[in-house]
Amino acid sequence: MTRPAVPEGFTVPAVTGIGLRQPHYAAFMAQRPVLPFVEVHSENFFGDGGAALQVLNDVREQVDVSLHGVGLALGSAAGLDPWHLDRLARLVERIDPLRVSDHASFARGLGHHANDLLPIAFTPASLDLLVANVQRVQDRLKRPLGVENLSAYLRFDDAPEAMPEPRFFAELARRSGCWLLLDVNNLVVNALNAGQDPVAAPCAWIDALGVDAPVGEIHLAGYAETPDLVIDDHGSRVKPPVWAVYAHAVARFGPRPTLVEWDTDLPTLDVLLHEAAEADRLCVR
Repeated sequence: MTRPAVPEGFTVPAVTGIGLRQPHYAAFMAQRPVLPFVEVHSENFFGDGGAALQVLNDVREQVDVSLHGVGLALGSAAGLDPWHLDRLARLVERIDPLRVSDHASFARGLGHHANDLLPIAFTPASLDLLVANVQRVQDRLKRPLGVENLSAYLRFDDAPEAMPEPRFFAELARRSGCWLLLDVNNLVVNALNAGQDPVAAPCAWIDALGVDAPVGEIHLAGYAETPDLVIDDHGSRVKPPVWAVYAHAVARFGPRPTLVEWDTDLPTLDVLLHEAAEADRLCVR
């Protein structure tokens, strides 16, 4: 499946933003790059004041901001943390973000909160739980929530009632009304760790999701290859297999808001902007 060629002289508006991290605040405010949006981690701005929140307010006056969380633990059987949801709702009221998203993961249970994005089982019971938690967040924020597919280094043993991951996410969106944050890098990392083709397997995952799936944003990032494991570290340029799968996603769904994530070994701001420009270039092929 390919999209029609873009007519000569027609330019698809830029769709790609960058993850804005603290070391780039000064350069970003000085350069004021033209971007459709930037994305920040919600939890970094839960305080009631301080320099970080002031910078976010200043950035928000210049460009749209999306909030991407890592702590809602939407798949936790223990339910949502009321304090966390309260703080997120307060931040949403303050800055009126373009989008709000988090992960299909769990972290809470037995009185503890794991500092990690732990994988969930793709079973009907897990789906029921995730749907309920997502709906609770959406009711509180009064807006649809984006839910991201996970890079997972552990998986549950397959049970008879387990369903394919793309079907699980399609059902989540249908039942809860959420939108899907498609992390292409996570698909590639999972394929590599499973010994699968890093392009063919993720593209098949995307095709199984369905062309009408409510993909509201796409994430791109780099990964690290070790002798034993491929790690989703967001610490390098986007790798060739990720670009290839991204091109397939754009051909299937059309251009979507896209984010270049870079969280470790941060480069200069110009490198991030170059990666964003490459994503935009792929959108007009």
